[in-house]
Amino acid sequence: MNLKATDSTNANLYDVVIIGGGPAGATAALYTSRATLKTLVIDKGLTTGALGITNKIANYPGVVDGVNGAELLERMRDQARSFGTEFVTDRVIGVDLPSEEKTVFGNVGAYIGKSVIIATGSMGRGTRVKGEDELLGRGVSYCATCDAAFFREREVLVAGNNDEAIEEGLYLTKFASKVHFLSPTSELKAPKFLVEELHSNSKIIFYKETSLHEIIGNGKVNAARFEQKDQPEKTIPIAGAFVYLQGGRPITDFLQGQLEINDTGCLVVDREFKTAVEGVYAVGDVLCNHVKQVVVAAGEGAVAGMAVEKNLRGRRQIKADWAK
Repeated sequence: MNLKATDSTNANLYDVVIIGGGPAGATAALYTSRATLKTLVIDKGLTTGALGITNKIANYPGVVDGVNGAELLERMRDQARSFGTEFVTDRVIGVDLPSEEKTVFGNVGAYIGKSVIIATGSMGRGTRVKGEDELLGRGVSYCATCDAAFFREREVLVAGNNDEAIEEGLYLTKFASKVHFLSPTSELKAPKFLVEELHSNSKIIFYKETSLHEIIGNGKVNAARFEQKDQPEKTIPIAGAFVYLQGGRPITDFLQGQLEINDTGCLVVDREFKTAVEGVYAVGDVLCNHVKQVVVAAGEGAVAGMAVEKNLRGRRQIKADWAK
């Protein structure tokens, strides 16, 4: 097999689909795109991962004076784009990996790849808000673009502090009468233009340094209980709660049991970061033996990108580099 790039007429078919646009995913994309493989990165947003919300990176090789995490990540993505990588903003909700052509299902669309690299990181949440699980699908949602239309002219709540939460909150204003936006931090971890758009929207009430204690309802959401710093606890009536809070668990829920996960919730891979499913790889914080440093995640992405190229082109060994 002498594959140069995908020869399919299907615009949604890629040589490699990468789920997650952090340092591992962006670096993998750089290597696969530079190898002339048609590459797509699906990502929820610049500040939804660990690097994107980091204030300063001072130990990345070649960056002497330190750099904001989101800025460093955007540089990585721009470099991948310069070789042809496509980026799409979407939330992955499911996959079909055992098939020869793997399908990744998002809220916006479906994407097909000959190979898949999972680089979703470990910002998944282990602890839920009281009432969240019981009322999921009954007013609790993780996707405004999916469910906003159910809340026309009703009050809703958004909990989070990154660009995904802000974008979802702004989308909700097209339908809801009022959006109560609860940020756990004093400052929002998102690009300035998004923060300004949120603060200028008359439908959004912003609460900073706020802890969401409970989503209340009997069969459906009807209220939320929360506490803002230095203020008494408050309960407000709402019809929907959209939760975008972050945690520290590997994000693997969208895999639906299709890949092996060890006792600590991490994906299992070999030395080339290949899983037990042919054509599927995993890198970065979604692995338990991964040292959580940007440079390590980038290195793993590079190895996985070269391994994908080797596999698709039917060679025995990884090619060290692609000279241009």
